[in-house]
Amino acid sequence: MHDTQGRDDVVLPLPPSVPRTPDRPWLRAVARGLLRLGGWRMEGAFPDLPKVVLIGAPHSSNWDGFWGFVAKVALGLDIRIIAKQQLFWWPLGVLLTKLGVIPVNRGAAGNLVDEIVKRFDREERLWIGIAPEGTRKRVERWKAGFWKIAKGANLVVVPAYFHYPGKVIGIGEPFVLGDDMHADLARIRAWYAPWQGKNRGV
Repeated sequence: MHDTQGRDDVVLPLPPSVPRTPDRPWLRAVARGLLRLGGWRMEGAFPDLPKVVLIGAPHSSNWDGFWGFVAKVALGLDIRIIAKQQLFWWPLGVLLTKLGVIPVNRGAAGNLVDEIVKRFDREERLWIGIAPEGTRKRVERWKAGFWKIAKGANLVVVPAYFHYPGKVIGIGEPFVLGDDMHADLARIRAWYAPWQGKNRGV
């Protein structure tokens, strides 16, 4: 049975196996209040798994990051987010580091997949979050890093979405990956078709 942490009209409960941040009830209450003031709510359910690769789309606005981090704090979810190194300017970089963001140099990201897979091997509980589009602009092809990480670590991919028309942050059923990367990417991207970001869909 899932516990009732975060169970209210805004955020979802976290199952027992999901990694959590140190409990700061006042901070979580502030974050839940921000979501409520913004008109946002969460739908779906988190899987009861200690390790996953979570992807978020459509990513069409800097507001995605703001509301995503507010939801993370409101949930008390300990998830490491992979983001471009250019975001780590002072003082934003200090805040992002405290929020568990991992900076990535896009020009030298070749070893990132191996490093994250090894990190999954070392840690008992680890959730990694990635925006597969890699940019706020619409792209014809998603970046395959999340697939390679999940496949290398033998993990499922959990889809999260922003649906701005209804102000919903949703969590979908996990995707079990096959051996055909392109087929999996097409299948997962097609799942996102109903959801609309602030400026576009996928």
